[in-house]
Amino acid sequence: MTSRPNILLVDDDERMRTAAGKVLAGEGYRVTSVGSGCEALDYLRGAAVALLIADLRLPDLDGIALLQQARQQWPELEVVMITGHGTVEKAVEAIKLGAYDFIQKPLDSTALLKTVAKAVEKQKLAVENVHLRRQLQQQRGTNALLGDSPAMIGVKDLVRQVAGTDVAVLIQGESGTGKEVVADIIHGLSIRHDQRFVKLSCAAIPETLLESELFGHERGAFTGAATAKPGKFELADGGTLLLDEIAEMTPQLQAKLLRVLEDGRFQRVGGTRDIQVDVRLLSATHADIPAAIRQRTFRQDLYYRINTVHILLPPLRDRRDDIPLLAGHFLGRFATEMQKDVCAIAPPALDQLRAHTWPGNVRELEHVMQRAVALATVDTITSFSFSPAVGDSSATAATTPAGQVVAIPIGTTLDAATKRLVTATINQCGGNKLKAAYILGIPPRTMYRHFSHESG
Repeated sequence: MTSRPNILLVDDDERMRTAAGKVLAGEGYRVTSVGSGCEALDYLRGAAVALLIADLRLPDLDGIALLQQARQQWPELEVVMITGHGTVEKAVEAIKLGAYDFIQKPLDSTALLKTVAKAVEKQKLAVENVHLRRQLQQQRGTNALLGDSPAMIGVKDLVRQVAGTDVAVLIQGESGTGKEVVADIIHGLSIRHDQRFVKLSCAAIPETLLESELFGHERGAFTGAATAKPGKFELADGGTLLLDEIAEMTPQLQAKLLRVLEDGRFQRVGGTRDIQVDVRLLSATHADIPAAIRQRTFRQDLYYRINTVHILLPPLRDRRDDIPLLAGHFLGRFATEMQKDVCAIAPPALDQLRAHTWPGNVRELEHVMQRAVALATVDTITSFSFSPAVGDSSATAATTPAGQVVAIPIGTTLDAATKRLVTATINQCGGNKLKAAYILGIPPRTMYRHFSHESG
C-alpha cells in the first residue's frame, strides 16, 4: 500500500491533538503533532510535510503568523486552520493569506477527513506541477546559457559533461558573467535535481553569523538563539549547496568547511552531536583564488577539494558576437513584462552595444536593455545610455563605435569636449553622420546643423 502524505498537527490542546491524530492515522495518514508554532517551524525545516493543520490560537506564534512564515518558506505546503467560537473572522483572514480552508471546533471526523483529502490532493497537484517545470528546465538544459561564441560553446560542453556527475565544481568569472545561472543548470541536470538546491552568499552574511548559517545552531548557543536552527548543509542534505563568493570565508571557517567536505560530518554551533549529510557542493567566486592562497587568505587544501572541475566564464567583452543574441533576449523579456511594443534594435544602436566595454558583463547588459525598453517611445531602440564607469579621475573616457577611446581631460570646455567626441564618432562611422547621430543619441538635424564641418 502506498504511504499517505505526512501531516503536521499543531495545537496546544493535547487531547484534541490525540483525537484528531487517531482519526487521520486511521485513514493511513502519517501524523506528527506538536504543541506550539515554534516547534512546528522546527519540524518543517527538517521534514517533508504535505499538510499543516494548525489552531489559530497557540501559546507562542498565533496561527496567522505561523501560516505566513510556513507559506513563505514552503510555498507548496497546504495549510488548514482550526478555529473555535469567536475566531471565524480570523479564519477567513487566514484563507485570504493562503490557507486552503478552516474547520471549526469541536472537530467533526467526517468534515475533518473531507477537508484533509481535498487539501492533500491540491498539494499533490502543486508538487506535480513543480516537477513538470523542472523537467522542462532540464529539457532546455544549457540553452539557458545564451551565446554561440567559441568561449560559450566550450562552457556549455563542460557543463553538460559535469552535470551528470556528483563532483565538486568551482565556477569562476567576473561579477555579472552568470555564475549562478551555471550553478542552476548544473543542479537542474544532475541526479539530485528533484532534491533541494540551497544557496548561500558568503559575502552577504557577517563573519560572526556565517558559521551558524552553514552548520546551524542549538538553542542557547549564543545571545538571541531562542530556538535550535538547522544550517544550510542540513537543509541541502541529499541535494546541492551553492556557496557563492566562497573566497570571502575566513581561514578559520574554511578549516571547518574542509572537514565537512572530507567526511560529511559536522556539529551545530553549541552542539555536541555529529550530524551526517550527503551534499554536492558547487562554489562560485570572482576572486583570484591562487593569489589568495599565496597571500595565505585561502587554504590550498580547500581549493583542491572544491575545484575537482573548474568552469571559467568569459567576460562579455571577450564574446561580443553574443551581444545581439543577448540583447534580443532581454528586449523580448522586458517588452513583455512592461507590455510595450518595442520589438527591434536599430543597427547603429547594436554598434553601440558591441563597442561598449561592459565592465558589468551580462548583468550590465540586462540593466541597459531594461532601461532602454522602459524609456522607449517607439517600436525600435535607436540608441542606448550607459552608466558612468569607475576609472581615471583625471579624464573621462568616451568609446567610439569601433572601440577607440577618446580621452577628455578634466578642465576641457563642454563645447570642445563635445566637438572632440563627435568628430571621432563621425570618423569611425566613415563619415556617415546619420549613423553617428544614432550612436550619440542626438537628432540628425542637430548633427548636420552644428557638426557638418567636423568630419574631416
